[in-house]
Amino acid sequence: MGERGRPALYNIPAHRAFSDALVTGILAQLGGDIIRLAQGMILLPSNRAIRAVSDAFVRKSGGGLLLPRLVAIGDPDLGEQAGGALDPLGEGDSIPPAIAPVRRQMILARMVQQASGHPVDAGQALKLGQALGMVLDQMQVERVPVTALADLSLPDELSAHWQRSLDLFSILMRRWPDELARLGVIDVADRRNRLFDRITDRWGRDAPSGFVIAAGISTTAPAIANLLRRIATMQQGCVVFAGLDQEMDEEAWDAIGPFDPDPVTGRAPAGHESHPQYALKQLLDRMSATRDDVAAWRWGSEHDARAVRGRNISNAMLPPRLTSRWRDLKSADRSLAGVEALEVATPGEEAQAIALALREALEEPGRTAALITPDRQLATRVSAHLARWGIEADDSAGQPLSRLPPGTLLIAMAEAVAERFAPVALLTLLKHPLVMRGEGRVAWLDGVRSLDLLLRGPRPPAGLQGIDMLLAARDDEDRQATLRMSARQWWPQARALLEPLERVFAGAPTLAQQFAVIREQAGALTGDALWAGHQGHAAADLFAEIEAAAEEGPQQADVRALPPLFDHMLGGVAVRPPQGGHPRIAILGLIEAQLVQADVMILSGLNEGTWPGLPAADPWLAPRIRRELGLPGLETRIGLAAHDFASALGAPQVLITRARRGAGGPAVASRFWLRLKAMAGGHWKTADRYAALAQALDRPPAHSPSPRPAPVPPAAVRPKLIPVTDVDRLKADPYAFYAKRILRLARLDPVDADAGPAWRGTAVHEILQHWAESSARDPAGLEERARAMFDRPDVHPLLKALWQPRLIEAIRWIAAEVAADRAAGRSILAVEADGRADVAGVTLTGKADRIDRMPDGSLGIVDYKTGKPPSAKQVRAGYSLQLGLLGLIAEQGGFPGIAPPLEAGCFEYWSLAKKNDAFGYRDSPVDPLGKRDKIVTADFTDWVHAQFEQVASAYLTGNAPFDAQVNPEVASYGDYDQLMRLEEWYGRDDA
Repeated sequence: MGERGRPALYNIPAHRAFSDALVTGILAQLGGDIIRLAQGMILLPSNRAIRAVSDAFVRKSGGGLLLPRLVAIGDPDLGEQAGGALDPLGEGDSIPPAIAPVRRQMILARMVQQASGHPVDAGQALKLGQALGMVLDQMQVERVPVTALADLSLPDELSAHWQRSLDLFSILMRRWPDELARLGVIDVADRRNRLFDRITDRWGRDAPSGFVIAAGISTTAPAIANLLRRIATMQQGCVVFAGLDQEMDEEAWDAIGPFDPDPVTGRAPAGHESHPQYALKQLLDRMSATRDDVAAWRWGSEHDARAVRGRNISNAMLPPRLTSRWRDLKSADRSLAGVEALEVATPGEEAQAIALALREALEEPGRTAALITPDRQLATRVSAHLARWGIEADDSAGQPLSRLPPGTLLIAMAEAVAERFAPVALLTLLKHPLVMRGEGRVAWLDGVRSLDLLLRGPRPPAGLQGIDMLLAARDDEDRQATLRMSARQWWPQARALLEPLERVFAGAPTLAQQFAVIREQAGALTGDALWAGHQGHAAADLFAEIEAAAEEGPQQADVRALPPLFDHMLGGVAVRPPQGGHPRIAILGLIEAQLVQADVMILSGLNEGTWPGLPAADPWLAPRIRRELGLPGLETRIGLAAHDFASALGAPQVLITRARRGAGGPAVASRFWLRLKAMAGGHWKTADRYAALAQALDRPPAHSPSPRPAPVPPAAVRPKLIPVTDVDRLKADPYAFYAKRILRLARLDPVDADAGPAWRGTAVHEILQHWAESSARDPAGLEERARAMFDRPDVHPLLKALWQPRLIEAIRWIAAEVAADRAAGRSILAVEADGRADVAGVTLTGKADRIDRMPDGSLGIVDYKTGKPPSAKQVRAGYSLQLGLLGLIAEQGGFPGIAPPLEAGCFEYWSLAKKNDAFGYRDSPVDPLGKRDKIVTADFTDWVHAQFEQVASAYLTGNAPFDAQVNPEVASYGDYDQLMRLEEWYGRDDA
């Protein structure tokens, strides 16, 4: 495998199945000597690559086999898990242990808080500390000393923001070594460098007795590059690259960069870090090797694609300034035989089509398929679609802990505490599937549902005491009283579990105390089910690490920053499912897909921002400073994503997919997609059959939209008592009346709803009623009552700030108008009076906001409106009859204390809305002479009686069907639109 002094470098091109080709070559060179095989060692980039190579050995051997030692040198825990394989214990000086990642993040966050000079909450400090740690790791991996900061030649155009960030960064970098020395530990990156250096030195003096192969490693770190060079020069060592482009000519290879410094400025132009070959070229440079030193790996496998695919990939990935060559390519060099593209409208369609393509691959015995995507949401959707056919396909990249049940519960607890048990946050916590899981969950959910119904509408006062006050209130309605009784019986159990949270957070708890109480109460709420299973174990391990390091972490731990802090910490932990699932289907992320190849490769999520992802911004160092320090540019990750894409594109059959829309709106096709399409030209092949199948899969055989509903209930169930407020609904939308009064269905208010028009109207009517019933009726008393309403604990501060000023002005107007009317001889007879009268064979009921005695002895009917009153046109059309119907009841003696014979001679709306730059005005739908197309005052009650009799005779005493949306132009709340299936039939019968 190579002679000492001459590097043994090989390459397996992208069109070959890397693991199978590697294993085939190793077994061929060893000639079937299983003892030599077992004595060897293979260094690989990841644990997933180890699995891929192991599976390849099993496939190739066809039976039992002693595998060589497989070591993942890309594993961050090298030295704790795999380091012993390379560096046996007891040899050489011991290397100090590495600092635990969570402890390091906590300490860096505290340092950020201390050095920033202004308050920084714990969540923001942790994010900045994590970004700081990433820069520190990059400096150590690239072996950039901290002293390089002092030698920077800063440009004059550097903004003040970046200058401040650099100053703070320099301070923290100087303090960090002292922190590590105090703890007796070193950074993980530093430890890996030392370990690699020691292995390189030891193998230079005493090489292993068996073969050593470094396969598929593309990391450009100097320490790894030195180790790879050492392996390549050992007697039984070699390095095998994955996907090194040997088809690219020298001009294109040189165009990638890096470039020599400019002789005048001394600065080197930036290389094409986003090119898929940039990292491999840099690695070769650091190994003191060139592409000419790399020989082709002679072995392949039955899973390889045709060799022309390698040229196709090379052409598609030409450097930008050479893409003009595409015009002159021969048909064979631009043809992507075996590669198909699928473009659909939405991510949902994309997931369904991918699932069908994977399902299709299973129809052929022994055929394997893999989905590769960085979009975790898409991967989850595909897994769900496959489950409909009984195919279990685990997502090997895992899911963030913050999206799994243990994580969502912990975040829900943090939000409930931060929002002082506001209704939505509280119910989210209490309804979580892990809470009270087991025998007691049914009874628990019964209590939660009762509380849910009571929390509909404006929120109660903050804290658990607000819930106590809500349950202690008295109700006029039997249903509300029943709900409160049920909730009162259940609430003490829930309160006992939540009270420790409120008690601890009422003070000023440290971060450690915050995590401790949430851990304790999370266990109590779930019966420790939270910590069970592999997901729960991940949460428990993280909490243990956080609590152990929290005392060294941020000191300013505002409870309001707790939810984003939890989301950040939990989101950084990827939980992978236990091994299992279908043996011939894999769903992989980009890292997991390295060195993995299947017969059918599906590359999905090919939109900008997804694949490749957006470069993560560095809040500490400006891009110019990063270049000056010699750190990788932010576009380096794009180059790695491009290499992953190019490698996966080498499978025998490839399907690439994208959706034209993403979660946030229209999506832009990935630059990789656009390159392939532009190069292929007329050879671009689409796979629209999968989109058609996906659409047909759930398409019904026939479309039968629902007709306009028109129920005809029997006369016995038609109501014979109707409030005046429902007459307009009955005439404009009989079906809505049917649903409300006959089916007795009522829309629930949202939880924690804003105080809308209904709430404001009720509050104003209550104020005016108490004021009118008082003996003094002085303006000051009315204003005092209005201000007292806004001091109630259930009034939202935003409502108080926005609505109080306009209401107070309108209240003053009402007081002034009442006083002026009193001076003119008009008096108030009744307020909020309930009345009823038999009209047209039914009982008509209503509540009059106010009934006045006019100077001429007639009655005045007043209706208060917080918004704009109905127009005269609406009243004449017969859809705003409330005011006239109240007058009709009054004329028939339906209000207690107001005896006939009387005549209603005044009908007024008193609106609190704004008109002519002032709040408060009167309006009337009638006129004594019928001017402005209004109804004549003297005829109003007779006209209203005729309108109501027409409606009642049709729907209440007759047998007319309750048609839906008879008059859709009339404003409606739309409470029953879904019940009447409005979207299915509305507009279909238009001529």
